[in-house]
Amino acid sequence: MPRRNRPTPDEPRPLGGGLAAQRRESGPDGDWLVRNIPGTQATKEYRCPGCDHLIPPGMPHVVAWPADDYGSVEDRRHWHQACWSSRGRRGPSSRRW
Repeated sequence: MPRRNRPTPDEPRPLGGGLAAQRRESGPDGDWLVRNIPGTQATKEYRCPGCDHLIPPGMPHVVAWPADDYGSVEDRRHWHQACWSSRGRRGPSSRRW
């Protein structure tokens, strides 16, 4: 049986990962890398930091993380699209942060 050559990453992959188109956004809260997640790819439930409500599986939403460096999975946040757009007026919920 042939052996599988699986690459072992020496460095952690950036959150961008190249899986979907991402963009850089600047706001009063800093620079962010942002990716839109279509409903067909939303398979888990998340809690939006903007409104503290659940984002159910199948709902399109936004994933954002600080653009200053690659960050980590812990830095990534899933937002409702409307909450992300209005974050400058409202800010994140204090309950989960």
